[in-house]
Amino acid sequence: MNLPFAAALLLVSTVSLAFVAPSVQEEEPTWIVYEGGEGPGKGKHIVLVAGDEEYRSEEALPQLGRILAKHHGFKCTVLFSTNEAGEIDPNASGRILGLDQLASADLMILFTRFRRLPDADMKHIVDYVEAGKPVFGIRTATHAFAYEKDSESPYAKWTWNGSEWPGGFGRQVLGETWVNHHGHHGSESTAGIVPEGSRDHPIVRGVDRPWGPTDVYGIRDLPDDAQVILEGVVLGGMEPASAPVVEERTKRNMPVSWIRTRKLDEGKTQRVFASTIGAAVDLKSEDLRRVFVNAAYWCAGMESAIPERSAVDLVGTYEPTMFGFGSFKKGVRPSDHAGFGEAAVKADGDASEAR
Repeated sequence: MNLPFAAALLLVSTVSLAFVAPSVQEEEPTWIVYEGGEGPGKGKHIVLVAGDEEYRSEEALPQLGRILAKHHGFKCTVLFSTNEAGEIDPNASGRILGLDQLASADLMILFTRFRRLPDADMKHIVDYVEAGKPVFGIRTATHAFAYEKDSESPYAKWTWNGSEWPGGFGRQVLGETWVNHHGHHGSESTAGIVPEGSRDHPIVRGVDRPWGPTDVYGIRDLPDDAQVILEGVVLGGMEPASAPVVEERTKRNMPVSWIRTRKLDEGKTQRVFASTIGAAVDLKSEDLRRVFVNAAYWCAGMESAIPERSAVDLVGTYEPTMFGFGSFKKGVRPSDHAGFGEAAVKADGDASEAR
């Protein structure tokens, strides 16, 4: 082989490899699957959908998925808002890949904020909900979707402030849409207490006093079929031992977690759990993690399998980022959350004013 021909062949080979590399990148998964082992949840599939700019759902849901898979046997698929480069980007409000995974889901855990998804993707969520399958919404899921006023999308009524379907998905499915901050954002935290009428409910089995740095959301009016599981006490500081705020506005505790058995057509019902506490930093509370694990069992119709004290030990390193706009860790890919070992996100950020 002469040298010019060999050099040309090497050049062609190099160029060919350059064209192969992007296809490998495109095949990288944009979501994570935690295969469940042995446990009551074996054979059940939970799809967790992360997509908010502030409360670090992209950190909270992988940890919750790990707990449910490793300790309880559920197969857990975690979906993320990602940018075109395949990185987790909460600001990519119109892009959550993998929503077709909901077709095989036994439970959807939704933690999104003001998402405007393409109709083909949104249809997977709508079909899931309209099928009457159980729904578990966290924090900003009360205002999970936002459509422009002149939208011609068939799903525009799902918007958080809609009038055709008042309050959209939040009000109609979960039980409430966005109202306001009842506590002072970034300076007052939340202690959860179990109201008298719910102390025997299986969701609070083994639960003492959940706490989280997020403030209490305002709740205007839950539907008649809602049962409050946790009420939120406004604390005057950002520590669990902070004293309750005693003011006119705090005379009545707001619901922070509740359930519904929502009536559908043809006599069908749908189990719904909603919690306005649940940011990534809130999940450092063992009691809150136990509420969430127990709620997943209840949503899936498995309340009889809830033990006296559900296993909720953190899986891998978990050092969640403080809530705040723009504080998410840049350059993290879904694959960085794979497995049950070290977590990818460890940075802290600053709180900021938000819904």
